[in-house]
Amino acid sequence: MSDRLPPTRQDLIRWAEALSGIARTGLGFTESLYERERFEEVLAVAGDIRAAAQADEEFDAEDFVDEWMKGVGQGVAGYITPKVAVGAVVSNDEGEILLVQRADSGVWLYPTGWADVGYSASEIAVKEVREETGILCEPVRLIALLDGLRLGFTSVPLYSLVFLCKAVGGSLQAHPLETSDVGWFGEDKLPQPLAGIDQWGAQAFRAIRGEAVSVLYDEPRERPWSN
Repeated sequence: MSDRLPPTRQDLIRWAEALSGIARTGLGFTESLYERERFEEVLAVAGDIRAAAQADEEFDAEDFVDEWMKGVGQGVAGYITPKVAVGAVVSNDEGEILLVQRADSGVWLYPTGWADVGYSASEIAVKEVREETGILCEPVRLIALLDGLRLGFTSVPLYSLVFLCKAVGGSLQAHPLETSDVGWFGEDKLPQPLAGIDQWGAQAFRAIRGEAVSVLYDEPRERPWSN
């Protein structure tokens, strides 16, 4: 008997997105009608897997396929890659961390947002903190580069760049649309539910305490699709 655990919902989402990326990239580069038919079949299978993973949310496989097809481009523009998000672990003079409660899910996390075109990654970190919390901050260094799908942070393929930042001014003010609450929290008084704390928490507070930390990243797996 195999001692491997059965696939989780997050595994199914990850596999579906991987198949979708392969199929959409193929559609973006091929001019063969035969190959297009094969890639469209792969995309349909990916849609079935994704719909099965989210059956409790009343998604239909065709919904995913239609949405994926909207992003199919030609050539380089059609090469499907993960999106990029930028997060900020912001500390104050008391060694507390700045957290926001997402308005859409009620889940707490450090300020984070999509990487907008025209900004550097560190500029995005400063911008997101100001917009989501009212706090002004300065980037100190990069402390993590994480795969959102692998860690279960998201159902959208993304890489998250996380900066350690220091608060330099401003006052707490939740964004009227994106966040329902913001606050400073000590390591022993963290709010719940707090997304992914087991993955990034120790790294964040070590950095906040001024300890020497290297950039946290997801170690390569021998068989990426087995777990």
